[in-house]
Amino acid sequence: MSVSTAALDSSVCAPLPVLGQDVTVPLVTGGEVTYAALDYAASAPALQRVWDDVAAYAPYYGSVHRGAGYLSQLSTDLFENSRRTVAEFLGCRPEDQVVFTRSTTDSLNLLAAAIPANCQVFVYETEHHASLLPWRDAQVTYLNAPRTPGQAVETLERALADRDPYGPALVCVTGASNVTGELWPVRELAAAAHAHGARIVLDAAQLAPHHPVDIAELDVDWVAFSGHKLYAPFGSGVLAGRADWLQAAEPYLAGGGASRKVARRADGGVDVDWHTTAARHEAGSPNVIGVYSIASACKALTEAGFDNLVAREQELVSRVREGLAEVPEVQVLSLFGDDAPRVGVISFVVRGWNSSHFAAALSAEYGIGVRDGLFCAHPLVRTLLGSDPQDPGECGAPEAEPGERSLNAIRVSFGAGTPDEHIDRFLRAVTELVREGARWKYRTEDGRCVPDRGEAPQV
Repeated sequence: MSVSTAALDSSVCAPLPVLGQDVTVPLVTGGEVTYAALDYAASAPALQRVWDDVAAYAPYYGSVHRGAGYLSQLSTDLFENSRRTVAEFLGCRPEDQVVFTRSTTDSLNLLAAAIPANCQVFVYETEHHASLLPWRDAQVTYLNAPRTPGQAVETLERALADRDPYGPALVCVTGASNVTGELWPVRELAAAAHAHGARIVLDAAQLAPHHPVDIAELDVDWVAFSGHKLYAPFGSGVLAGRADWLQAAEPYLAGGGASRKVARRADGGVDVDWHTTAARHEAGSPNVIGVYSIASACKALTEAGFDNLVAREQELVSRVREGLAEVPEVQVLSLFGDDAPRVGVISFVVRGWNSSHFAAALSAEYGIGVRDGLFCAHPLVRTLLGSDPQDPGECGAPEAEPGERSLNAIRVSFGAGTPDEHIDRFLRAVTELVREGARWKYRTEDGRCVPDRGEAPQV
């Protein structure tokens, strides 16, 4: 999977308008500044286009699939058209299904509930917990963190060669790491899986917002992603791909919408005829606004020219990498090496700094929002930090005091809505904090590092 890094004129590919781009926040040192949202990997700001589309539709929404009235019919058409839009965005094959869920986590748990009995699942320890943890009822093989893309493929091939060749098998892999942003060799991993009779699901939560995803081209069996990382609001997600396992499985949720016919039996029981379409796993009143917001985001990215957005983001990646490289105390985390292609997600540690303290200072003194912690990928971050897997440390809740070593990292992430000024401010802030120190005193409160409001600024 290659990413173009060709330079573009800013007039050709400007940042896309997003909500919150004019929001100001107070600084602990006095005054206010426009908020620099650099935590896209957690949740990207919603595109203004998406919000406008949803606002225009909101007065007309009605119950999907459950009414003869005009608004219900309009909402049903919009819901199903959104399904087709997402299928087109993902390059789905004609026989693929698009199932709407709540999130990537929900999508992968749905698939985990649908895998056949005795299915063997292969997952790298480098995965986000949404990919690492759902397979509780399966025979799971956890693969060690590879240090090159080629090693990732070799590790998988060896593991698959040792499996039971007659039972079902599934490989779960990320498309882009939520910790390092590095792109994984998805097409090669899919080829290895299929060569050994296994299927593969792609966690595209971090890939889809930053890079085109084509199911047919990558030859994966399923793709999962979340709306709130694709510039849409919270509460909606997608599982798209092969229909057979989904059709054969019991509905993920039992209830209205998933059932086609329900009848009482003579013995007092109930017979149910479940849908074989995507509706089988969409019981209950669907989140039509969330679904429409995903479709709107897919259209907005496509119409803006996704390749142009990718190229601009790669320019920002290069600027951040080059800027951090000028600060010797900063160590950027990587599995595959400095030259590995990556999306706009970069994690690092700063020598002499507690990561939570550093992130708190970026927020309080510069109005910059980043993320610190283990990023719901504990095994991976601990591997990258060279710590023992049993060492303490929680996602977003460091125990170390300011100035003490922590087992966490700092993550800066950006995308289609990030203006150049946010990147420039971030790099300036990193340099100033490392060279001059924080201007305020901080303390730990409820597991978070926060400014000590009772203390005067440091001089």
